[in-house]
Amino acid sequence: MRNDTKSEPTQGHGTEAILFGLVPMGDPRTAAEALHELQLLAETADFSPAGCMVQHRRHADPHTYFGSGKLEELAEVIKLAHSGAVICDDSLTPTQARNIETALGVPVLDRSELILQIFGMHARTPQAKFQVELAALQYEMPRLRRRWTHLERQRGGIGVRGGAGEKQIDVDRDLLRTRIAAVSKELKRIEQHKIREVEARPELFTIALVGYTNAGKSSLLNRLTDAGVLAENRLFSTLDTRTRPWRLSGGRTVLLTDTVGFLRKLPHQLVASFHATLEEALHADLLLVLVDGSSPEATDQLRAVDEVLEMLGAGGLPRITVMNKLDLIGDRTSLAPLWQLEPRAIPVSVLTGEGMPDLMAAIQNYLASVENRVELLLPHSAGALHGEIRAKATVLSEFYTEEGCLMEIQVSPALLGRLLAEGARVATESDRPPSAPEAPRPE
Repeated sequence: MRNDTKSEPTQGHGTEAILFGLVPMGDPRTAAEALHELQLLAETADFSPAGCMVQHRRHADPHTYFGSGKLEELAEVIKLAHSGAVICDDSLTPTQARNIETALGVPVLDRSELILQIFGMHARTPQAKFQVELAALQYEMPRLRRRWTHLERQRGGIGVRGGAGEKQIDVDRDLLRTRIAAVSKELKRIEQHKIREVEARPELFTIALVGYTNAGKSSLLNRLTDAGVLAENRLFSTLDTRTRPWRLSGGRTVLLTDTVGFLRKLPHQLVASFHATLEEALHADLLLVLVDGSSPEATDQLRAVDEVLEMLGAGGLPRITVMNKLDLIGDRTSLAPLWQLEPRAIPVSVLTGEGMPDLMAAIQNYLASVENRVELLLPHSAGALHGEIRAKATVLSEFYTEEGCLMEIQVSPALLGRLLAEGARVATESDRPPSAPEAPRPE
């Protein structure tokens, strides 16, 4: 597709940009504080933030976002700083973006477009690339007319319209619709494959790591599983879901899944497009919700995670909230707002290991609360199940008798049903020889 004569940066390439946005009336934060996350996003996209500007007002102007006076002030700042672009902290309507660009004379990016660029930079697998492309196409569709301002529509009279610009827009719109349909079809195929893949392992307990971007999910996955997943101190260092086996103390294995990070004001196109990637989280037995406890915006980030989970239909899944990065917190009283929001949250430092035993205990306690505790007799004829039990269930005790192996285990209902179908049976008093130790009673 052709573009406007005014070049718009697809990536920053070091372009100096002025950041701007709205803050609520009475908000005491400075412009730099209010736009701190936008600055991180801009730097991730290789822009060079040259300044920040905010306006205190309840609602954005429907035509120009800023008020006219503030927009003129922004234009002066751009001239003085010789900036090559401006970036808005909110999603702009096509009308707002076109009017701001006309008034300022430089390319305008909004928050959604910036995030889409970052996702495009970090997409590696075919699935991630398709997801980002679909979101970008859906974002682009209502903005086609802005791209064609150099070919104004020709009017030959009342009700008569024509001209090369309008015709090219129609061609581009048809091309977009065709490509959206093709990408959607491919993503649907991937999603169905992902669902089948997840459903093929119902007997393994699955834990999904979710949370705000850069909260430390990949670092936790690496610490627990030696996964070797890329873990950088930057936003969206990875977009792909990774699932690794995690061997608990006692030999049992569970699955641990790392997911794409969430973000405030995440474009709805991305949430929809990444539904397949987040299929692992939607089918998890337990969520570990990580939050960067050292961030001054930790409570807002945690609320943003809750909002995205609700959008995905995963808001009701059981969870353990994990406050990460204790090593960066000098004054622990700063965690008070988080404690009020999540009184049972577990503070840890994935980097130093502080608090990790408490997290392990919380996971084990949750397993004990949702699984069956039962005493089974595993006959010699069903001895092949012994290794599977040790790998997929928690063995509390075992004792060998003439009849087979007497095992006290903590097990999921799905696995218990199959064990009973394949030769194991619930033990009775007659199965226990006089010399066997007294087994704990089922809870």
